[in-house]
Amino acid sequence: MSTLVAPSRRPAEASDARSVAERAPKRGRSPERIAASLTLVAIVVASIIALADSGISIPHMIESWGNAERFFARVGPISFPEPAQLLYLTALTIGLVLCGTLLAAVISVPVAYLAASNTTPGGGLQAFGRFVTVLTRAIPDVVLAMVFVLMFSLGSLPGILAIGIHSIGMISKLFADAIEQIDEGPRRAIRAAGGSTWQEFTSGILPQVLPSWVATVLHRNDINLRGSVVLGYVGVVGLGMEMSFAFKSLNYSLGLGIALVMFALCIVMEIVSSIVRSAMLGVAPTGRSLGARLARRVGRASAGRGAQRLETSRPGLETPPSSAPRPAGTSLEAALRRPWDAVRIRNTAWGWAALAVVVGSVLICDIQWGDLITFWAKVPAIAVQFWPPDFGNYDAATMFGAMGQTIGIALAATLLALVVSVFVGSLAARNVAPNGTTRTSMRLLLVVIRGIPEVILAIVLIVITGLGAQAGTLALAFGGIGLAGKLIADSFEEVKAGPERALRATGASRAQVYASATVPQGTRALIGHSFYLLDTNIRAATILGIVGGGGIGYYLLNAGQGSNYQVVTAIVLMILATVLVVESLAMWMRRVFR
Repeated sequence: MSTLVAPSRRPAEASDARSVAERAPKRGRSPERIAASLTLVAIVVASIIALADSGISIPHMIESWGNAERFFARVGPISFPEPAQLLYLTALTIGLVLCGTLLAAVISVPVAYLAASNTTPGGGLQAFGRFVTVLTRAIPDVVLAMVFVLMFSLGSLPGILAIGIHSIGMISKLFADAIEQIDEGPRRAIRAAGGSTWQEFTSGILPQVLPSWVATVLHRNDINLRGSVVLGYVGVVGLGMEMSFAFKSLNYSLGLGIALVMFALCIVMEIVSSIVRSAMLGVAPTGRSLGARLARRVGRASAGRGAQRLETSRPGLETPPSSAPRPAGTSLEAALRRPWDAVRIRNTAWGWAALAVVVGSVLICDIQWGDLITFWAKVPAIAVQFWPPDFGNYDAATMFGAMGQTIGIALAATLLALVVSVFVGSLAARNVAPNGTTRTSMRLLLVVIRGIPEVILAIVLIVITGLGAQAGTLALAFGGIGLAGKLIADSFEEVKAGPERALRATGASRAQVYASATVPQGTRALIGHSFYLLDTNIRAATILGIVGGGGIGYYLLNAGQGSNYQVVTAIVLMILATVLVVESLAMWMRRVFR
């Protein structure tokens, strides 16, 4: 009987099951998440519109290639400065960049301590620290160089201060982010033992974030070397100034020669930075500016060595002769006497080498230290020239239109760079690339792209395409591939391997694993990298306008050269407001999509 009745009940049971499923509470979508998603869509649409308005046309560029051929035919063979002068200018440029980066690294420590949520003494000080990071990033280093040239005249000091102050923004921000990601256990232990705030920082925080700090400072040094080119256009000595003189005097042969030297120098600096990171940290660098994962890797390596030492001390294992019991006095002396092993010798050698490089950089810059005392008397008179902000002879519509063009260039360049970077960066990731050769080739390509300063590339593109947004957009997009591609590759390499292994075990193809496990896990990082690239491109688009790349930079250069410093202030405030908006959007997106 039961066998006959059961089938008649199945449709009713299925209907009941559907009814229960329909009545079950469904997880509603957060209005904030919906708003964030719509904002992302709006930004993408605006980027597409900006790209369409940029006037980029591959057929037109091919037709315009004749301009480049005529230009290079007119240039003739590339020439270089005299060997002695070239060596001096190269050393001076490296010295300026190193001194400026180290100045920023030192100042960034207290700024990051105030800006980090887990170390700041109070909300007001945290807001101040965050504001300093945004303000120093928003003011272009070119503007800072203009101000310091007025205060100190020509020389190395304006370049050092401009590079240093502008770099505080990036270094302190990433350093603060690393502090917020530390393991609070060691810090709490020091506090429970009665340690001071200084001891908490030096013993509980600094050892964890030191790898991140090293990686960030070295990465910023690479950026500063590429950016030093444009500082020569406003009076900062070095290779950049010589290149600007050469182009302004139509000596294109010498200008391109110096540009080639800068390209080679950037490549060498990139390689040296990677070697230094590897030697100082004892691990292969990931290349991420925010090096918290380096700290985790160092911690895992240390834990592994500790586990090995624990294994050798277990009962039943052979005890090394050196671990035999010794008198108490001998053990104490041995513990206090650190042996000169290979690691200590290597670290000491690197330390002395770094000190020698720093001393050499200071000496080659020939800093006039007395100017740091006497310039204060000039500050009031110079400050009056910059305030109040005013558009001068330009109307508001023109200036806001130029700022809009700068934002459009940044949006279009970010979109182009991300499209290419996702492809190149994926193939540069160890868990995505089909083989080691492909990964190495893509990594090498990213290094070469990062080695070309955007200003030099913009100058070459202007020759081909003419003045305007097209050259600036292409130059920024090309440079963004090197930055975003590297970040994307590192992020994809560090996703959790479990989902990828599970899909492979079911027989999924490489493309299916990539689409279903790698990309979904890396989406949050991809959003963060996109906003970071947009933030970088807005500032870079301003600089490219100085050499004819379109946007507000053209008016910024004219105002600076014409001593219309109130116009400079107005432009800087517009840039600051734009960067603040992008920074706020990035923080909101990271919070919503975490």
